[in-house]
Amino acid sequence: MLRANGIDWQSTGGCSDQAVRSCTSFENVRLGTVRGVIGFAASSGCEVTVTGGTEHGHAGGRFSHSNGYKLDIAPSSCVDRAVREYEPQGVRSDGARLYRSPDGALFAREKDHWDITFR
Repeated sequence: MLRANGIDWQSTGGCSDQAVRSCTSFENVRLGTVRGVIGFAASSGCEVTVTGGTEHGHAGGRFSHSNGYKLDIAPSSCVDRAVREYEPQGVRSDGARLYRSPDGALFAREKDHWDITFR
């Protein structure tokens, strides 16, 4: 579905094995999460590259990567500009600035990517 909608993915390990931290896995990702990132790409007009999915190495919790609620995407001037048009939601405990899209997705600007929660 992602590639059919112009969304690419990459991993530092060049793999998709959920058990390997350097891979980008889509195993057990929720359909709503996939639809959410497709919707963001369409509404923003930006090229979107997924850099993190359900692979090991992410923080846990109910709405976590491993439970299929989150994807990471690569930053770019287009993506950054689009997200910063959303409603600011303060700062997460780790210092990441938060923005909420009109459809409820929560974007957190981490060191080298956007961490997005689709509920």
